Amino acid sequence: MKPLLRFAMLALVLVVVALVSALTAMRFAIHGQVVEVPAMVGLTPSDAERSVAGLGLQIEVERQYYSPHIPEGRIMTQLPPPGTKVRRGWQVRVAQSLGPQRVVIPDVTKQSERAAEWNIRRRGLEVASTAEMQLPGIPADQVLAQSPPANANQVAAPRTSLLMTVAADTPAYVMPSFVGQPLGSASRTLQDAGFKLGNVSMSPPSASAASPSTASSVSAAPPQPSPASTIVVQTPPAGQKVLAGAMVNFEVK
Repeated sequence: MKPLLRFAMLALVLVVVALVSALTAMRFAIHGQVVEVPAMVGLTPSDAERSVAGLGLQIEVERQYYSPHIPEGRIMTQLPPPGTKVRRGWQVRVAQSLGPQRVVIPDVTKQSERAAEWNIRRRGLEVASTAEMQLPGIPADQVLAQSPPANANQVAAPRTSLLMTVAADTPAYVMPSFVGQPLGSASRTLQDAGFKLGNVSMSPPSASAASPSTASSVSAAPPQPSPASTIVVQTPPAGQKVLAGAMVNFEVK
């Protein structure tokens, strides 16, 4: 009985030792992947890449800004900050200095979008964003405002945002019914609403109305539309969505 108990205790000790060894190895493996981010501000991106090559970190230049304090081409900010512990393979995002602002911000207001972008880019600047708005009385495709404004000093980034005009949307309406109304009053209503009177034709006579005598029908002049004519068909039909200035055709009797 005692040898069996001794064997069981020995087996239990071996299992505990194996578990402790495994946990210790795992802990060393995990912590062996953790590194401390060094300070990179003031270095060039290439120098920063060499300084973190042994740590397994990556450098990405995400932004560029003007700075009167950090020389051109040097790193001015970094994320994560120095001293942060990260895993190997982590990406450190940095902003690079363009040095003091030496570029004059051009005045591109009242220019077209294409001309404004050309004037901005030829000075080494970028178009950051473009917003649009409708403004009555102002032609479309014209710069209303810019940020930063022309000749601005102490600009942070080499990017300019533009506010452009766009053409106003054509108003849309639901076509009313003119069937049964006199042509004259319907025409005035259309013109007052900004629509155009299109083709007006007479409705073909019915078979019963067209038969009294061939001779009389040949000699009689065909009827013509008049303001008193009654509308029997309209195109576009009632209820259809139409744009301002659309043309409306009638068939009358």
